[in-house]
Amino acid sequence: MEKKRISIIGSTGSIGTQALEVLEKLQDKFEIIALAGGHNKELLDAQAKKFKPKYTVLAAKPSPLEEEGAIVRASRAAIAGEGHNTFYGDEGLEKICSDKENDIILVACSGKIGLKPTLTAIKNGINIALANKETLVMAGDIVMQEARKHGVKIIPVDSEHCAIHQCIKDISQVDKLIITASGGPFLHKSVDDMKNATVKEALAHPKWHMGKKITVDSATLMNKGLEIIEAHHLFGFDYDDIEVVIHPQSIVHSAIEYKDGSVIAQLGLPSMHIPIQYAISYPERFEGIKSKSFSFAEIARLDFEKPDFEKFPCVKLAYKAGKIGGTMTTCLNAANEEAVFAFLDGKIKLYNIYEIVEKMMSAHTVISNPTIDEIFEVDKDIREKTKELIKNL
Repeated sequence: MEKKRISIIGSTGSIGTQALEVLEKLQDKFEIIALAGGHNKELLDAQAKKFKPKYTVLAAKPSPLEEEGAIVRASRAAIAGEGHNTFYGDEGLEKICSDKENDIILVACSGKIGLKPTLTAIKNGINIALANKETLVMAGDIVMQEARKHGVKIIPVDSEHCAIHQCIKDISQVDKLIITASGGPFLHKSVDDMKNATVKEALAHPKWHMGKKITVDSATLMNKGLEIIEAHHLFGFDYDDIEVVIHPQSIVHSAIEYKDGSVIAQLGLPSMHIPIQYAISYPERFEGIKSKSFSFAEIARLDFEKPDFEKFPCVKLAYKAGKIGGTMTTCLNAANEEAVFAFLDGKIKLYNIYEIVEKMMSAHTVISNPTIDEIFEVDKDIREKTKELIKNL
């Protein structure tokens, strides 16, 4: 079988490093074209040495001193018959996403930086394994329209959307999407506990190992709100037909209900290796890192409960933003992200995140059918206003 050619944007992050663990197990099935690693040059160099991509991408050019050292190292590598080309910034990401040698690109970076590369890849007819929430939250209508136009598959990496993707055979027969949520570290804590929570407590997720930003989103359940918006765009369902249910064990990753009342769920251990492998291997399946590891007897029980939207009001904000549409979801995402960063920096309390996002949404004038440029303008404006609001708290 011919190897599938893949590039990873965000190879040094949580999803990216786990994706490389998956690819190491499947070396006979994949060839890595490029790796993009943000600012983490040391780890990116180590990844490049191990996986030997054609080229790598860093967020910014090194200083003259660093560049001089890099030239010396590159010369030594060339003499040894090793090495790779390195590109920088938006130009480098553009190169990855315009390289039609790729069969699929895993967009594993976090933040708005994932949007433009994703659109570039789509316009070049390259399939996407999408782990970047902001791409669909900020510009889901545009992204999905472009994907349809260019005949590109967008395979979700998020465990919830990956589960739904696996459950659906005929989407026209599906009545409802059911997205599960672990409930995060404060599921059985009081509102007062949340209001006084430390950063360490918010980052102590009971089931998933993730980056700091998404872990805080899990603590407020904003991540579930963002996933609702993603599901709306990925599968074309109305928000009233997307339900959230708390499931602390994180074994049922999501489910769908068909018109006849039959419910199909996807189960598995809480490991991102499985949905990553599914997304990059689709439509084929291979034995991987977590294969043959599930036991119903060992799991023993599965619990479910309704989410407490008064305790976790961020979910309500996401439903509201999604139903309003346009740039309101961009506003939600930008305000939340800046508020999360402020919390991680110790500038605000955890519960302030909800209050800040609500204030920014209330003040936002929506653009109903924005262009990409307008989306980025709104994103920049909301971030600046959110930072100002945080200063004055």
